[in-house]
Amino acid sequence: MRFPFPRWNQVTPVQVYQTDLSEDGEPVEDLIYDKKCFYDEKSRQVLNAERQLVQLSGLIIIEGDINPGKTIEGYVLISGERKTIYKAKRPRNPDGSVFSTELELS
Repeated sequence: MRFPFPRWNQVTPVQVYQTDLSEDGEPVEDLIYDKKCFYDEKSRQVLNAERQLVQLSGLIIIEGDINPGKTIEGYVLISGERKTIYKAKRPRNPDGSVFSTELELS
């Protein structure tokens, strides 16, 4: 069973970039998503693993899994502003498929 995704609320254009290191140790940026998303600009504070306070600047929700089988590390360009991906989550449907990709931004 899959839940229906609310596509009507995806109105904000976004570009998601994955950053990795090449074999030479050079940073490589790959565009992995360039469509519309749901963007919540509400900022909040969380504690990281070192018990330091981190200010988050928003949340992006994208339908499905935008980078299957890989962790998402990098940045997003939204409204001409570059924001770093702090954390990525992939909530699942009851059948085990990925419902959405949620990116918390710092």
